Order: sequence, then C-alpha cells, then structure tokens
Amino acid sequence: MINQTPNTMKKHVINYKTVNVDGVNIFFREAGDPSKQQILLLNGVPNSSSAFQELMNDLKGDYYMVAPDFPGFGNSDIPDKNNYEYTFDNISKTVERFMTVVGLNRPNVYALGYGGPITFRIATRTPGIFNNYILQNSNAYEEGLGPAMIQAAPYLENRNEETTKLVKPLLSLDGMKLFFENGAKDVNNINPDHYFNALYYLSRPGQEEIQLDLLYNYGSNIAEYPNWQKWLKDTQPRMLLVWGKNDVFFPVSAAEAIKRDVLGSELYVYDTSHLALEEHHHEIADNIRAFLGQ
Repeated sequence: MINQTPNTMKKHVINYKTVNVDGVNIFFREAGDPSKQQILLLNGVPNSSSAFQELMNDLKGDYYMVAPDFPGFGNSDIPDKNNYEYTFDNISKTVERFMTVVGLNRPNVYALGYGGPITFRIATRTPGIFNNYILQNSNAYEEGLGPAMIQAAPYLENRNEETTKLVKPLLSLDGMKLFFENGAKDVNNINPDHYFNALYYLSRPGQEEIQLDLLYNYGSNIAEYPNWQKWLKDTQPRMLLVWGKNDVFFPVSAAEAIKRDVLGSELYVYDTSHLALEEHHHEIADNIRAFLGQ
C-alpha cells in the first residue's frame, strides 16, 4: 500500500471550484500540480467544461489543468441579458480576466468548438498570452464550415421567426445527439448521461434565448476569419490539431485549412463526431503528451 500525503493526493483528483470574475461567478474544474505546465481548456456548447472530464483524468499526473464554464453555461452564473452581453467578444474578455484571477501565466490552451473563437479573440488581442495551442473541431475558415453550419447560415445572416426555426432543434435531444453521436464510429461508446446532462443545462429557464443570441453572434466570428487567418500565417503558433473527421459542424477541412497555413502544425484525425474526446480521450491525451512533453 502506498501512503500519500493529503497534498499529494489533491494533485491527483479533479477539484470543482468557483471564482468571482467582475461580478460573475465562474465555475471551473481544476486538476494536477500547479508547478507543472498549465493547460487552459475551453469549450461551450453543448457540454461546457464537462467535455474535458475524462481528458483531465488522463492527464492530471502530467499537467496543471483549468477548465471554466463560460458565463451562462454549465455551473457558472447565468447573468441576465440586460446585465451581461452574450457575445463571443465579451465572453472572451471574461475568460481573459478569469485567467488573471486564477493565476494562469502563459498557459497552453485547448480549444474545442466555441472555445476556438474565444481563443482566437484573446490571442489576437493580447499577443503572447498563450504558449502552445491545441485545437479540436473549431474553425477559422469558411471552407471549414460543415453542413450543420451551412444550414444555419440563413439564421446567422438574418435572425427572424422563420430562420430561428432552422436552429432551435439544436437545443433539443436530437440536437444533443448531433454533437455526440452523429459521426461517432460506435454509438455504444457514447455515454448517454453526457448528452442528457448537456440537455438539462441547456433547457433551464432563459437558456434558449441566451444560446440563440450567441449562435446568432457566431456571424461575428465568420467576419473575423480573415484576421485570424492572417494571425495564423504571421505568427506561426506551435499548434496541435486533434479532430473528429465526421463532425457536421466543423469537419476535417477546417483542420486541413489551418495545417496549410501553420506549417509546423501536427494533425491527428479520428473517425468520430464533433466531440472526439467521447471516443478518443486516451489517444488525444497521448497526442498532448507527445506535443507538450510531460
């Protein structure tokens, strides 16, 4: 039997904490030894920081990891729309302040889905804020928009009663399965608790309008794509790309576009859905260890 001191044991569990950032309580998952390399993990819909639970368990002995829920997501506060602007730009500013409050200093960043535009906004606003970049199923190129995003284009261009009908199903159980199961190699590998929990959080009072506001605001990200592409070409960040190739939102063409412009980037493609960590968190953990070193 191995005896461990309380401090040693704490480094090998995931902690669940809340910190106040400019009046908004931000929930976050924390794991690992703070003296080791830092990784900030960012995700939005549908499952917020819970997307990283298994990955954090895989890597908690190797890195110090922090995964916040954005305002309005998961276990963080849900500020009233009159008091908090639900835009990618504003959320990115909250996340940047969160980094300061919890003491992150030039962390590596893992960006999934909505975490991508949040990361690009922070990186282009504050040069040098991140060390290395890990991107999963997010996008900075029009050629990387998959069929689900193309179907949502009328809503992004003109929000009205008719176009809203196109995107509301994303907040249903079938919508959750589009993220989790559509494109998965074996749906028997997908824990149904994960998509039912995501649906619960996205079905709370006020969530529909918040999520529709933010989805509509995704058009502001598409407008920023040329700026992000220029940043990628000019700065050539050290970048690891891990991708579920069957993603209906941001398919592998999104990763290939980044790899084309970031010459030293590494790309690993998995035969799975938007949420590649559901089936391949062990392999992606190995990718990260090889990329960052332990």
